[in-house]
Amino acid sequence: MAQIALGKTGLSVEQNGFGALPIQRVPKQEAVRLLRRARGGGIDCYDSARGYSDSEEKLGEAFGGKWEGITIATKSPSRTAQGFWEDLETSLRTLRTDHIDIYQFHNPPFLPTPGDESGLYDAMLAAREQGKVRFIGITNHRLSVAREAIESGLYDTLQFPFSYLSGEQELGLVEACRDRGVGFIAMKALAGGLISHSAAACSWLTRFDHVVPIWGIQRERELDEFLAHIAHPPALDEATAAAIAADREALQGEFCRGCGYCMPCPQGIAINTCARASLLLRRSPTTKLLSEAGQEMMRKVEDCIECGQCSAKCPYDLDTPALLKRNYQDYLEVLAGKPL
Repeated sequence: MAQIALGKTGLSVEQNGFGALPIQRVPKQEAVRLLRRARGGGIDCYDSARGYSDSEEKLGEAFGGKWEGITIATKSPSRTAQGFWEDLETSLRTLRTDHIDIYQFHNPPFLPTPGDESGLYDAMLAAREQGKVRFIGITNHRLSVAREAIESGLYDTLQFPFSYLSGEQELGLVEACRDRGVGFIAMKALAGGLISHSAAACSWLTRFDHVVPIWGIQRERELDEFLAHIAHPPALDEATAAAIAADREALQGEFCRGCGYCMPCPQGIAINTCARASLLLRRSPTTKLLSEAGQEMMRKVEDCIECGQCSAKCPYDLDTPALLKRNYQDYLEVLAGKPL
C-alpha cells in the first residue's frame, strides 16, 4: 500500500480513496458492510457530500463515530452562509463526528473568497476556528474556477475530474497543485463509468504521487478489484498502455461525461444519459437502456427545442443539442438492429 501526502495538509492517506456517492443506491446494511470491508482492506480516505442523500448517514453507521486513522471529506452545495452552517451541522450529526477533516464547497460557479457577497469563505474560516473543520477544499468541473482556486492560496485541496481520458488542461491543474502544495483529489477516475479497465485506470493515476483518486464503489466485485489493486498495485505495462491508447482513441474529445450540471432540461430530457447513449451502448449492459422505459426516455430527445440552456451550463463547453441528436440517431440504429 502507498501512503501519500495531501498537499501541505499533513494528512497522509492510502493512494486509493473511497468515493461514497454510489453507496446511496444500496441498502444501509449492504453499504455498511462494504465500507467496513474497505477499511479493513486499507482504504482510509472517504469522500461524501450533503447532496448524496444518505451517504453520510451510512458512513456514520459504518464507523460509529470511530474515525481514528480515517480521513473524512464531505461537501456543502450551499451558496449562502446560513445554508453552509446548516449543512455543516447536519454533516457532523450524520457522520457522528465533532469535526470534518476536509470540508469542501461543492462545485460553486464562482470561487468563494474572504469578504465576498456569499459569505461562504468567511463561514468556513469561522468553522475552522471552532475546530469543526480542519482543512478547506473545493470541488469543481470548471477549469477557470479550479485554476483560480489553486492560484488564490486559499484552498488546501482541489477535487476535479481526472482520468487517463483527461487532456493537457487537466494535467496542468495536477501539476499546479503539486507546485503550490495543494492536495489533488481525482473524481470521475473511471470517467463516469466509460472506463471499464480498473487496473489500467489505477496504474495510470497512481503514477502521480500527490493525487488521490476516489473510486466510486457500490458492489462487492468493485470493492474486490480495488482492494486487490491496493495489495498488488497494477503495472503500467505494454498491454495496459495499449488498452489506454485504444480508449483514448475512442473516447477523448467531445463526449458527455454524465456530470448532470446541464440539468434540469425544460423539456424533461434526461440529458446526462441521452447525450452519451451511444457510448453506453458500446461499453455497458444494454438491457435497461433498450427497454420500453429506456426507449420512452430517449424519445424525449425529439422534444429538444435547442434553447441552449444545457450548453450554457456545460462545464466542458459541449454543443449538447448536437450531441443529443447524434446519440439519438445511434440509438435508433441499434433499435433497428444495426451495429454501432
